Amino acid sequence: MTVYDVVAKRWEHGWELRIDGVGVTQSRTLARAERTVRDYLETLLGVSTDGATVVVRPDLGALGERVRQVRERTRAAQDAQRRAAVEAREVAQALRDEGLSVTDTAAVLGVSRGRVSQLVS
Repeated sequence: MTVYDVVAKRWEHGWELRIDGVGVTQSRTLARAERTVRDYLETLLGVSTDGATVVVRPDLGALGERVRQVRERTRAAQDAQRRAAVEAREVAQALRDEGLSVTDTAAVLGVSRGRVSQLVS
């Protein structure tokens, strides 16, 4: 599989897109950068880029590290949320299996009776 590494650098009229080992093009927005790179490559090289991967990395200077940290923390929080949801279902079911009513299970877990029903269904 072909991978094109692209460094996007902000400038007055949008983004300069440096395609490693190929060349440079421009895009008004970062959102259109991948499509712009694909169009550029297809025109320049005369081949389809359908099977290729285009990795656009914005060069944001010092902010780049902060962006990376925020994205990492967001992924970690999403993973923790998924694990907590699985555990909540397991605990709710265990409480019900022990004979607690839906009302008592809700009180123990600090959720509504409706949420208990969702968790155990």
